[in-house]
Amino acid sequence: MPKIETTIADKGWHFIIALSQTRSVKSEALYLSTPPSRQWCHIDTFFRRHRRLKWDTVRLQTSGNKRTRMDLRIRHTTGYLRSVGKVELVCSERRNRPDGRRKYLPCNDLRATPRQIVTGYRLRWSVEVFHKCVKQNIGFEDVATHGFDAVVSHVHWVYCAYILLHMAPPGLSPGAQSIGEKQRALQQGLAAREKRQILQKLTQIGGVQRYTEELRQALEIGLQCPVHRKGPFHQRRRRG
Repeated sequence: MPKIETTIADKGWHFIIALSQTRSVKSEALYLSTPPSRQWCHIDTFFRRHRRLKWDTVRLQTSGNKRTRMDLRIRHTTGYLRSVGKVELVCSERRNRPDGRRKYLPCNDLRATPRQIVTGYRLRWSVEVFHKCVKQNIGFEDVATHGFDAVVSHVHWVYCAYILLHMAPPGLSPGAQSIGEKQRALQQGLAAREKRQILQKLTQIGGVQRYTEELRQALEIGLQCPVHRKGPFHQRRRRG
């Protein structure tokens, strides 16, 4: 993890991540008065020792359909993350769950407020939902290409499909909320349209004969395909 964080910092970017309880940190005072290899402590121990840091309450809007509020209480200070550098350190937990899991968040943007850090970390859930959605519903993982350019094209097409579904295509029921529901509704609509076209052909004068002829021609083309000629059916016929 330190390599990822230092790489992000070297690029001139900012990061907000969640630390495990065993990541080593140090206060500003200790960093300036002790050798670089000493006086580091685990971040959970660090916040237990610095009880003088007061708790502040932050109220955030949740991203669900109900739009409820979530109250957090946070403590924060400036310190040093081992092998990374100077960061803003935030200890966060649910206000109505004092025995729940605490989160320790560092951010290398020293101008960021604790509220911005917590809000930024909350936004990562939208990214997780996005990746879950494109994997489950739009075939993000179903790629059988070999070239890198083909993989890039596949990723772009999946992203375009997600954007179009997210924009609610015309004719889609407003009751469809998730991407999966929208996709199933579109598939049902397309299937119904094909059925309507078939029924329209069959109800025309001579429609049954024309549709039968189209099916016969399609079957002949399919049997003339090289893949079908090499199939087990033709092999059995040659053996007979």
